[in-house]
Amino acid sequence: MFENLTTGALPSLNALRAFEAMARTGRATLAAEELHVTHSAVSRQVKALEEQLGVRLFTGPKHRLELTAAGRELLPALTSAFDQIAAAVGQLRSEGDDLHIAVNASISVKWLIPRLGRFAAVHPKVKLRLAELPSHATAYRGAHAVVRIVPSSRLADPNVTPFIQSHLGLVMSPALAQAHADPLDAPRLMAQTHPQGWAIWAALAGVELSPAPAQPFAHLHFALDAAIAGLGVAVMPWPLVADYVGSGRLVAPFGFCKAESAFALLATPGVASRALSQFRTWLVAEGGRTPAPPAPTFSP
Repeated sequence: MFENLTTGALPSLNALRAFEAMARTGRATLAAEELHVTHSAVSRQVKALEEQLGVRLFTGPKHRLELTAAGRELLPALTSAFDQIAAAVGQLRSEGDDLHIAVNASISVKWLIPRLGRFAAVHPKVKLRLAELPSHATAYRGAHAVVRIVPSSRLADPNVTPFIQSHLGLVMSPALAQAHADPLDAPRLMAQTHPQGWAIWAALAGVELSPAPAQPFAHLHFALDAAIAGLGVAVMPWPLVADYVGSGRLVAPFGFCKAESAFALLATPGVASRALSQFRTWLVAEGGRTPAPPAPTFSP
C-alpha cells in the first residue's frame, strides 16, 4: 500500500551506536564501558558498519585510530540524534520537575555548586542532578543541558544561553605577589583541561611571554587551589576567582582582559521543560550578580 522511499536498508542501530561511542570517546575500550559490552563486540560492530557502508570510518594502528573524512562526516549527525533520543526518553521516564545538567568540573566546583542553595530556595520542587561534563564535550548523553565556557561564535545558536561574559587574568596569593616584583617571574601553573590559557591571556594582554615551564594540574580548580596555596601564578576566568579576589585570598596584578568566550547553558536540541526554563532564568540572574572584574592594567 505504501511505497518504500528508502534507497537501501539502514545499518544496524547497534553498529551505529558502537561507531558513535568509539568515535566520540576515542577508544573502543571506553565505548565498550559506556555501552556495557565487550571491547571485541564494539570492534566487530564497527567493522560490520564499514562493510555495509562500503567506506573506512577509522584509519591508523589499533592503539591510535583516527577518524577518516567519512567518519568525521557521519559522527556529528549520529551524536546529535542519539543525544536527542536519550533526552526524549529521559523526559518521559522522569517527573516533570527532574532536571539533569552536565557541567565542566571546575565551573561546578568553583561557581555553580556554591550557589545552588539559592536555586533550591526559589525552586524547591526541582530535582537537580549534576554530571561531570568532559572538558572537550559540548553535549552529554541524557542531559537536558550542559554548562560550560563557549566561544563567542556559538552565542548566536538558539540553544545557547550566555549568562556571564568571560574575562581572563593572572591570579596569585598576596604573599607570592610580595615575593615577586614582576608576577611573570613567579612559577606558572597550568590546567591540562585548558593548556592554551597562558597563550590566550598573553594575546589578549598584548604580552610576549618568555618560555618557561608550567606546573600542570588536571583541572582549572586544582590550579586555582594551588594559586591560593601560594604555589604559583595561574590564568583564570574571572567568575571562578571573583569571590577569592574580593575576599583578598588572591590578587590580580594585571586585572582581567575580555575574552572571546562566555559561560553559557547549552540546551539539548528539541528538549524543553519547565524545570529547564527555571534553571536557565536563574542562571542568567545569578550571572548578573557577578561583580565586574578589575580592569586590565598591563602595559606592554
